[in-house]
Amino acid sequence: MVRDPAGVEDAPDLQALLDALDDPDCRAIVKELEEPMTASEISDAADIPLSTVYRKLDMLSEASLLSELTEVRSDGHHTTRYDLNFDEVSLSVTEDQELDVTVSRPSRTAEERLADMWSEVRKET
Repeated sequence: MVRDPAGVEDAPDLQALLDALDDPDCRAIVKELEEPMTASEISDAADIPLSTVYRKLDMLSEASLLSELTEVRSDGHHTTRYDLNFDEVSLSVTEDQELDVTVSRPSRTAEERLADMWSEVRKET
């Protein structure tokens, strides 16, 4: 699935967000991501099998809680690193008694946003 990092919604799908935060492996991954890491590095750090890590990374990405960064290497092999895409998640009840979720995001430089857009363009080709 292609995710538009420039258009990351302020309020991701509530159920996807709750499912990701309710999952113990997803929480373990969030705990380990102090800096961008590859799936293999996450697997080693969180002591989660690599196949499970990929499924959990998909859950976290679907909930707009992760960003995927493509590291271009001179040998032609590119690496994907994953980083947290939130600072805080807040859940509240609106006046209409509906649940409302707000996700605070870290500020991103213009260069980071442009790199994300190029990464998504490359995925579509």
